[in-house]
Amino acid sequence: MFKIPIINGFLKSINLSPHLMVVFKSYLLSFDSIFIFLIRMTKTVEQYTKVISMCRDIFEKKTHDYGTAWRILRTSSLTDQLFIKAQRIRTIQETKDSKVGEGIEDEFIGIINYCVMAVIQLQEGKNLPLEVEPQKTAELYTKHTAIAQQLMADKNHDYGEAWRDMRVSSLTDLILMKILRVKQIEDNQGKTLISEGIDANYYDMLNYAVFALIHLTQKQTTNA
Repeated sequence: MFKIPIINGFLKSINLSPHLMVVFKSYLLSFDSIFIFLIRMTKTVEQYTKVISMCRDIFEKKTHDYGTAWRILRTSSLTDQLFIKAQRIRTIQETKDSKVGEGIEDEFIGIINYCVMAVIQLQEGKNLPLEVEPQKTAELYTKHTAIAQQLMADKNHDYGEAWRDMRVSSLTDLILMKILRVKQIEDNQGKTLISEGIDANYYDMLNYAVFALIHLTQKQTTNA
């Protein structure tokens, strides 16, 4: 005898053969796993959106103050800026000391925004003026962070949110590895034989930085 949890609001009992019992239990376990995954994904989307909103606010305020002066930078220069920020994060993680006021959270925010600048330069740069209108800049920011978020959702589906069990230091190392890959592709004039292109690496770095900020925010909340 096996009880089905809910049918029309009531518990129901049915007789199943041992074989069917195993199959049915397996089905329920699979359904439970899918349900748990969907709950976690809903939480992830909420956390992801919150981080991007914070980064976007900083991006827009700096656009107000400086315009789009970053448009003068080549993508290789933006890659080097990403390296500087990621390397500083790693140094602080290893030495546990910072001589400058900004913490690693600010650097991860910077990585996210530099990645957005880089993909804009890479994919849209030739069709844009040096000084881009704030509204257009905001539209491009939304467009490329949405692409990154969809990539995150697709990879979460395949990998089961493995990033939640990763250390922030590991995410830092992954960002540095991606930067070195991009630098190599840039030195090869953008040509690859089998690897993904430069823009895919920028999107991955953006997402790793978002994951790191989610971890850091959760840690702060736990310690509060």
